[in-house]
Amino acid sequence: MRRVLVSSFVGALIEWYDFYVFGIASAIVFGRIFFPAVDPAVGTLAAFATLAVGFFARPIGGAIWGHFGDRIGRKRMLVLSIIVMGIGTTIIGMLPTYAQIGVAAPVILVILRFLQGIAAGGEWGGAVLIAMEHSPKRRGLSSSFPQMGLTGGILLATGVFALVALLPEDQLLSWGWRLPFLFSAILIVVGLWIRLGIHESPIFLAAQKAAAGATGTVKQQAPIIQVFRHPKALIIAICLVVGPFAISSVYSTFAASYGLLVGFNASQMSTVVLFTAAIGFVCQPIFGALSDYWGRKLVVTIGLVVQAVSAFFMFEQLNAHSLPGVYLTMGIIGVGHAICYAPMAAWLGELFPTHLRYTGASLGYQIAGSVGGLTPLICSALLIAGGGAPNTLYVVLFSVLVNVIALVAVLFARETSKDVLV
Repeated sequence: MRRVLVSSFVGALIEWYDFYVFGIASAIVFGRIFFPAVDPAVGTLAAFATLAVGFFARPIGGAIWGHFGDRIGRKRMLVLSIIVMGIGTTIIGMLPTYAQIGVAAPVILVILRFLQGIAAGGEWGGAVLIAMEHSPKRRGLSSSFPQMGLTGGILLATGVFALVALLPEDQLLSWGWRLPFLFSAILIVVGLWIRLGIHESPIFLAAQKAAAGATGTVKQQAPIIQVFRHPKALIIAICLVVGPFAISSVYSTFAASYGLLVGFNASQMSTVVLFTAAIGFVCQPIFGALSDYWGRKLVVTIGLVVQAVSAFFMFEQLNAHSLPGVYLTMGIIGVGHAICYAPMAAWLGELFPTHLRYTGASLGYQIAGSVGGLTPLICSALLIAGGGAPNTLYVVLFSVLVNVIALVAVLFARETSKDVLV
């Protein structure tokens, strides 16, 4: 069991390191080395558009990996996801720039980002299920380990790029930016060694054996068809996760850029975001475990309410230019996010039977993730519509709205913490 939990954490950490190191590079260097032929602001926008491709590829990856994960097993698809992600990320580290091969460079970059999104879309569901299906009585705690991997990946990506960013700018733009991507080649070896040493999910094997019956073969409709023919669980899953996804984008991306707008410097906002992510990393197993005892509904509801309320105070402190206040309010919102996000992995998996679990949980999570990927753009538009800084009322109302949507989903979702997985 320890190896399963370590595997789910380390594998998820590596996958999300690869996925988010691209985002940091998009903000710092990609606009200048892959889109230099346009205005710098347009180049940055193009780099962020390339970043968004990964978010929209994630539901496709969830559908593909979910289909085969429900048919041939969780372990095989987890091994494949880490290989695909590692290859794509390593190739980005070796990719010639616009100055070397012209327009082919950004085109290949977009293709590789799409490949990253496909792999990330398949990773989450497999990592969560392999953990929770090995620990049927403490599913909230066990499935929080791959959730920690996501936060850990963000922290690792930020830390590695912070070290590289210490290089002189000419070295950073010529070769330094490649190092975080090439580092993935080392991580992939570690991740594969760990994942190849775990066993397939016993609950999946039992379900396959029961479905095969006397004939020894499993004959079922494609999992995605079955999920969409009875979409209630999928809709609930999407709405449950859209609140935590959107809020994480608000505090980790939009709030950071808004802080720069109202007078904080990049170092201050980066440190605050790291602090908030670290709080989430530490708190997730605690609230994942509590959801096993108190139930998913109660824990998630508390987290969603904390998220909704703290968003207002976070922007109030940003507008007041109070760095201690920003740390306090973003710390609170980080705790709120951990409270509602930690049980989500187990809850989404429990909404679907074993033969549809990989597909259903992955689609719900990744479709909501695509919506979350649009949050910084939505918030930017709402800020402009409200008259610009410091008028953040519309952004706060949006933050409340996504949490209300998730709360409505909580009301309609069944309590599953004590269910036996079938």
